[in-house]
Amino acid sequence: MSESHYKIDMLKQKSTPENTVAIAAPMQGTIASIDIHEGDLVRKGQQIFVMEAMKMEHVIRAHLSGIVRRISVAIGDAVFEGHSLAYVEEREGDAAQSEVIAEVDLDRVRPDLKEVHERHEIGLDAARPEAVARRRKTHQRTARENIEDLCDPGTFVEYGPLVIAAQRRRRTIEDLIKNTPADGMVTGLGSINGDLFDADKSRCVAMSYDYTVLAGTQGHQNHRKKDRMFQIAREFRLPIVLFAEGGGGRPGDTDGGFSSKTFHDFPKLSGLVPLVGITSGRCYAGNASLLGCCDVIVATKGSNIGMGGPAMIEGGGLGIFRPEEIGPLEVQLPNGVVDIAVADEAEAVRVAKKYLSYFQGTTKSWECADQRILRGIIPENRLRVYDVRSVIETMADTDSMLELRRDFGLTMITAFIRVEGRPMGVVSNNPMYLAGAIDSDGSDKAARFIRLCDAFDIPLLFLCDTPGIMVGPEIEKTALVRHSSRMFVTAANVTVPFFTIVLRKAYGLGAIAMAGGAYEAAVFSVAWPTGEFGPMGLEGAVKLGYRNDLAAISDPVERKRRYDEMVAAMYQRGKALNNASHFTIDDVIDPADSRRWIVAGLRSSPPPEPRTGKKHPYIDSW
Repeated sequence: MSESHYKIDMLKQKSTPENTVAIAAPMQGTIASIDIHEGDLVRKGQQIFVMEAMKMEHVIRAHLSGIVRRISVAIGDAVFEGHSLAYVEEREGDAAQSEVIAEVDLDRVRPDLKEVHERHEIGLDAARPEAVARRRKTHQRTARENIEDLCDPGTFVEYGPLVIAAQRRRRTIEDLIKNTPADGMVTGLGSINGDLFDADKSRCVAMSYDYTVLAGTQGHQNHRKKDRMFQIAREFRLPIVLFAEGGGGRPGDTDGGFSSKTFHDFPKLSGLVPLVGITSGRCYAGNASLLGCCDVIVATKGSNIGMGGPAMIEGGGLGIFRPEEIGPLEVQLPNGVVDIAVADEAEAVRVAKKYLSYFQGTTKSWECADQRILRGIIPENRLRVYDVRSVIETMADTDSMLELRRDFGLTMITAFIRVEGRPMGVVSNNPMYLAGAIDSDGSDKAARFIRLCDAFDIPLLFLCDTPGIMVGPEIEKTALVRHSSRMFVTAANVTVPFFTIVLRKAYGLGAIAMAGGAYEAAVFSVAWPTGEFGPMGLEGAVKLGYRNDLAAISDPVERKRRYDEMVAAMYQRGKALNNASHFTIDDVIDPADSRRWIVAGLRSSPPPEPRTGKKHPYIDSW
């Protein structure tokens, strides 16, 4: 403060009017405006001065009501904190005692807020009817519609909705705002299945490429948005649901240098949080790579998934192809790329929510079928096949089964279920294909699923009905020795509780693989009355073990009769009841008691140890 201002201030404060109260400066600053005059009646809460400090204006209000007897400063004066600005004689009476209450119009939208609202609205579907119409022509939904359906109502909070494409050097800001909202990537946090689980278990990262913006390509800014969401998912251990539809990298971005950790940070989340990928339409290159990093891939009818689209293929001199010819579901289902095929995006969202629920905990309510049904599912004719999926669906809580990779590795079935609300993974042989023998694809499918369940502490149930590991010169061309061993290596190293129920055949190394490497390794190993045990199939064992004996019988009828007798005798030795008497397994049970055994096993197993990091470095992408 200048010396002159200081002297003026001190002089003004020498004499204090009688019966007055000083209104002091709350800080050091300069008087910017004076809104009262001497003799004025002021009320408590009324604005009387404006001070400027550090380039900011501060409103000073009266802290009492009364008559202004003296004003001690002038506009432009610099004062210290605590210096008197005015003196007020406190007055009693209606006018003086009333307090100024600012009336705020809660419905008023200020110009700056209006600008923000308008910018947000530009990117919404309602403001983009042409883009929405293009989606309707292909019978698809918009990115925002999918996320709105995925997240519980009112829970989605979007990150980066005002971002535009990094093309300011070649396009106007107005053009980019209108035509590249959110840079083609809708990202944010929401709640999924909040009606079933506690709020802290239902939080999730949701993100979707927007195919109506630059064909869903990966731009500089939407890469940064993804990186931001991956960081949040990692820090708060949040699952991610990714809608991947688009053409990969975008060559048209021009603004500045670019660096992204997308293809480092997203794969690094594998094994830490559940990763769910959904695709509809065309998904190529970088979009397909992110999809392939997910734990589960859900694809709609008509989807095409490939590491390169038509332009990239043609540019590489590899020919000209229509988009529909590249990675259709007819290819990507039987080869194991896609886990679950659905009719449309609405069903894809329902499946994604169901899949996530197994990682969110135990449901409070459940129903199940009459378990006596299980007693008659397996035919009394031991050579007659049956649909083991009916066993799983009946044994599990009603409508709780979700099968993965149904069209790949047909000798095995992998599925999530619930038993009394508790999530479990099921690995089952499929007697409808190769009698349930374990081949290379089936072993890969089972091993990856076992690792997935173990990584997230989901108990496992093995349903065994196998003649063993597949044999023959053709199957060995598939590297069966290595592939089949994946089941042994994986199952032997899990820490979650697992249970084995022998439904019918339990032969050879295949049966051992379905028991985690040994019947004693499981929390329990039991069999239904239809169970059969042996080092190999009974018929094959008789043919090999008694080849010379049978060859010595010249009469074909007598030879067949003797063969049947030997098979029957071996069946008696291999029956579940006989094996239980030797304590090969823990018990032979009534099929209707299967759930009781499972629940007892779950309740008896200690809870998983709390973890702050991963149990496994990652989930195998294959």
